[in-house]
Amino acid sequence: MVKFIFSFLLISCSFASMAQTREELEKQKAQLKKDLEQTERLLSENKTKSKENFVQWKLINDKVNIQNRIIENVNRDINLLDNSLVTIQRDINRYDKLLDTLKEEYAHSMVYAYKNRSNYDFLNFIFSASTFNDAIKRITYLKSYRNYREMQGQNILRTQELRKQRIEELQGTRQKKTTVLEDKDKEMAVLEVQQKEKDRIMSELKKQGKQLNNQMAATRNQLKKVDNAISAAINKARLEAIKKAKENAGKPAINNNPAVVNAAPATPATGNKPAVKPTVVPAKKPQESVLLNADNIVLNTNFVNNKGSLPWPVDKGHLLMHYGRNQLDNGPVIDMTGITIATDIGTPVKAIFDGTVSAVAYVEDMQVVIIQHGKYFSTYSNLTGVTVQKGQDIKLGQVLGKAAANLDGIGAVDFYISEEKGNQDPERWLRRR
Repeated sequence: MVKFIFSFLLISCSFASMAQTREELEKQKAQLKKDLEQTERLLSENKTKSKENFVQWKLINDKVNIQNRIIENVNRDINLLDNSLVTIQRDINRYDKLLDTLKEEYAHSMVYAYKNRSNYDFLNFIFSASTFNDAIKRITYLKSYRNYREMQGQNILRTQELRKQRIEELQGTRQKKTTVLEDKDKEMAVLEVQQKEKDRIMSELKKQGKQLNNQMAATRNQLKKVDNAISAAINKARLEAIKKAKENAGKPAINNNPAVVNAAPATPATGNKPAVKPTVVPAKKPQESVLLNADNIVLNTNFVNNKGSLPWPVDKGHLLMHYGRNQLDNGPVIDMTGITIATDIGTPVKAIFDGTVSAVAYVEDMQVVIIQHGKYFSTYSNLTGVTVQKGQDIKLGQVLGKAAANLDGIGAVDFYISEEKGNQDPERWLRRR
């Protein structure tokens, strides 16, 4: 009986853990719903500003993907509930078998007690003992047997109560599953509507033909100009660093090594006394990058240590373009060397880390801010109302300017992280939302 109760406790803990997992799924689902609402808002705003375009297709495509993730979330919830139903039903079956065994044993003990209910039989059992100690043992046995019968009755009642609780849990879990299945049907209906809207936008885009290609070409041209501005800023920073290094090389070096300063001059060996050798200063390791110096090496280290946890340049926004290849279904392709974040026009754009403004440039009618963080650079493009200037020291979270409208007429910020070797994926540096 003790072993069974221990098994029941383990099963209960497992069920509690499963409930916790369902809570995590609920939180994930709530976050997906928020993402879906934000995407829907951006999609609605874009519809009012222009006809179907790549941005609109990208938003509806993201919306369909989020909806699919919601359905996957619901399916995982259903699987957890199914596993819970199996576990609870298995427990109920075990309780049924245990109750049958307990009732059978209790019935046998009651029959035995009935047959031996006479006081004479009990007294005869006690006084037939050969010794006094044996009589005491027989009395103790009779008390234990009476307690055992009482415990049998209590075990039956306790097991019946546990079985009742599991049956109630079974009914509750079945109701939850019914509710979740209804939610799945609703989400599937929403997905069907979204898929039709996606197909409609794709059909309209195909009709635009040459106009869409021209817009894509303009976008690529603009992105290329930003890449050139980033490359120019990095090259300029390298040249300035090299120039400063050469200037410092012409100055007399100050030896701060006390071991070298206080070392005695070498003298020839006389007798058994060894000559005193000067302390050898180990050669410095080759510098990792010409952009690193005594002023920014700590900043560079802190920047690298915060990889994966840096804040986003805007407080609220939707990732519109990922780093790398972005393609319309069987249509135009845009290769991004950064990311595009859709946000409200006029949203403050903030620095992701401490640094120094390397350049403030104009690309067509938009402004670009490039900030140096050691050998790394963060670039904020498609800005308006820039409030910083070249050479200015910047702090984490400082406002650089505001998000402007892109070629599709919606608010967006193009964000890049680069070094001497080229651009890197900003999503790997920013914290997960």
